[in-house]
Amino acid sequence: MARDRRVEESAWVAEVEGAVADVGASAVESARWRRHCIYRVPACIKDLNPKAYRPQVVSLGPFHHGEPQLRPMDAHKRRALVHFLRRARRPLAEFAAAVAGGAAEEEYERLAGAYEGLGGEWLGEERFVELMVTDGCFLLEVMRAASGWEVNDYAADDPVFSPHGLLYTVPFIRRDMLMIENQLPLLVLDRLLAVETGKDGNEELINRMVLLFLSPTAWPLTTGVGLALHPLDVLRRSLLYGPSPAPRAPPPPRDSPPAPPDDVIRSAAELYEAGVRFKRSATGSLLDIRFHRGTLYLPPIAVDDTTEYMLLNLMAFERLHAGAGNDVTAYVFFMDNMVDSARDVALLAARRVVHNAVGSDKAVARLLNGLSRDVVLEPQSALDGVHREVNAYCRKPWNRWRANLVHTYFRSPWSFLSLAAAVFLLVMTVLQTVYTVLPYYNDKS
Repeated sequence: MARDRRVEESAWVAEVEGAVADVGASAVESARWRRHCIYRVPACIKDLNPKAYRPQVVSLGPFHHGEPQLRPMDAHKRRALVHFLRRARRPLAEFAAAVAGGAAEEEYERLAGAYEGLGGEWLGEERFVELMVTDGCFLLEVMRAASGWEVNDYAADDPVFSPHGLLYTVPFIRRDMLMIENQLPLLVLDRLLAVETGKDGNEELINRMVLLFLSPTAWPLTTGVGLALHPLDVLRRSLLYGPSPAPRAPPPPRDSPPAPPDDVIRSAAELYEAGVRFKRSATGSLLDIRFHRGTLYLPPIAVDDTTEYMLLNLMAFERLHAGAGNDVTAYVFFMDNMVDSARDVALLAARRVVHNAVGSDKAVARLLNGLSRDVVLEPQSALDGVHREVNAYCRKPWNRWRANLVHTYFRSPWSFLSLAAAVFLLVMTVLQTVYTVLPYYNDKS
């Protein structure tokens, strides 16, 4: 009895019982989770490639602020803030007030809530607002300088904002802006521009500015969709522009027969041997993958030094952010299975699907093969229909026989001439036999 009484009076029991009785706690948690859009990458993901998620030059936001290797950029941030204020001709207090609070909802609450697991040292409004304003102004200055905007009050030998800095320093800043842990909410830029220009409604301008900086050749974003969450979200939207994929089929019932054992994604070389042709899609959207009459249409992808960081962080964002979808992850999984060796890369490069900017085809194959380790796919991916169509085409023997004939005898003009000569000789031999035997039957009749 004494033991039962001690259990009933324990702090743990009282705490849990209080949580059970608090029916409004779930709504509070849901509202807090809904604000999150910038996350720390879990160790189970980060340990596979730690360098892909760690900024090298500049920290944006609180997660990596103050790290020793990133401190040298803090002086350039402060200098950019001074130049921004001098050109805007507005007091710093106005920008801080715009970031700290708004008419409808406190901006500080929205900005701090964007970061999942924000440390206690950042819960004070003053220090957090100082960081947001400083990083936001620095980001605006860098993007304006890179776009050729009239930012001519910097010294000719400036380490960041001079032509020399734009060539040797800004590319590393651009790469650090791809890290999911190193994001800055674009709401900060919206509030800063509202004070600088004296007007609201800068969402589309900010989206275009960020996209032009991250990917100058990317397709423009669709207008009227509102402000993106952060720079990585802008890049993701640009990669997924265009028509939505076909509606996903409902999951099969539990008692349905399992999928055929050979229903897997074959490599590009195997598909080519089975008669599948490859063509470059009309757009660069990752959603523009389709199979039509034996031809697999794939969007072009440029593989360079930043491709691995970009795709890994986009996949981490989809994995951590509820509602982000699974489109980039499905594309990476699809390409990982398509590319097994340097031969697959060479085949896709010849069709202008893969642009190799890292060196050998083997290096590209190794890079793509390392992207989908421990990847979790949704049960019904947007590319499932393409998988089924391609595999159904490959299972037909006639397609493989025809591909064998084409690859063997139509690979070069000499092979075609040899085949034509052989067919001609065969026809002539048959005709000679017919003309030799025909008089015999005519005489006999």
